[in-house]
Amino acid sequence: MKKPLFSLSVALFVIAACTPAGTDSINREDLFNLDIGPMEDQIALYSIEGNRGIRRAGFAMREGFFYIADGNGGKIVRYNSYGDLLFMIYNDETAPSPANLKPKAGGDSHVIRWAFTYPLLSPGKITVDARNHIYVEERMPAERHSHDPENRVLLDSVVLHFDEDGRFIEYLGQGGPGGGPFSRITGLYTSGNNEVVVICRMIHGWNVYWYSAQGEQIFLIQLKNEAIPVPQGRSDLSVSVDNVIAAPDERKIYIKVDYYRNVYDESTNTRTGTEPASSLVWVFNVDGNVYDEAIEVPFYEYGYSGRGRQANVPLLYSILGLAQGGRILLYFPVETGYDVLMIYPGGRQRRGFIRIDTGELRFSDFHLSPDGILCALLVDEWKAKLVWWRMDRFL
Repeated sequence: MKKPLFSLSVALFVIAACTPAGTDSINREDLFNLDIGPMEDQIALYSIEGNRGIRRAGFAMREGFFYIADGNGGKIVRYNSYGDLLFMIYNDETAPSPANLKPKAGGDSHVIRWAFTYPLLSPGKITVDARNHIYVEERMPAERHSHDPENRVLLDSVVLHFDEDGRFIEYLGQGGPGGGPFSRITGLYTSGNNEVVVICRMIHGWNVYWYSAQGEQIFLIQLKNEAIPVPQGRSDLSVSVDNVIAAPDERKIYIKVDYYRNVYDESTNTRTGTEPASSLVWVFNVDGNVYDEAIEVPFYEYGYSGRGRQANVPLLYSILGLAQGGRILLYFPVETGYDVLMIYPGGRQRRGFIRIDTGELRFSDFHLSPDGILCALLVDEWKAKLVWWRMDRFL
């Protein structure tokens, strides 16, 4: 079996189409906007002049509250769904002091909008547990980077842990609180019982670090490239891992895997390329250290018409997120948005369509909440938009 390709988080092309036939358009709600800039109520993705490249930003939503890790601005903020800034964690050496937020002393219930300082360098991915504790990927200074010669990876990241008010508690590394840095973090999740999951890309595959709510490392799962399963009797297929995601409510890992077969010219019997053969989501049971099941993902069928003939071209969905109860959300980009597919336990499926203008995709980040609300941070030339689609009602 061939080793899988690097995971694909964004499709490389867009199919020209309107709302796909036979799908329901899901109502989009635009909640609030943020201006681009460095101030407390802005997001510093790039300058107004456009001469500052997009760096890093993370985004999550829990129980109607939006959390943004602004890598350029060196801050973490929380908003309600009306766009009110509730608190901010900021680096006072690189970010302007907030004008409308006050420090909050312990037990001070009179301050309703507050700020804390922490020397943030480059916050990235962010997740929030049921206690509203915040976990944020943080890139370490260059002088603290190290190299793992055995696994041939750069170790440069940790996960910061803040309480529900934004006070720093500790940082998590390999092994637990205060541990050594991680390699490249591709996923950061919270699961049942406020457990924390850090997924790192390695040369040999993926390392999945699983922590208790107290920060103790309780599992280290190594998903080796050569051990990614293939359909029975199909060792001829090549393998590409789309994404590795932790379930929000149980100790399970979902691995979206795409399989390709070789294509040959019939007249010369020479290989001319590859084409999709199948797509599966493998469910790995962490407690049992075993794969529980494989869930088949259908192709996105694109109807092609040209040169007097018609054909359906099979294309691959990408996994977007997981909701409680084993619900899997997948997506495929079209000209006016995304075709989305929800797969339920037992195999039932439902397709939908979400609208997004191409001008809103200068930067974008999507988040599926545990209860099934799809949220997005969409950025155009002048502002960032916080929007959601009530997939929980659609479901």
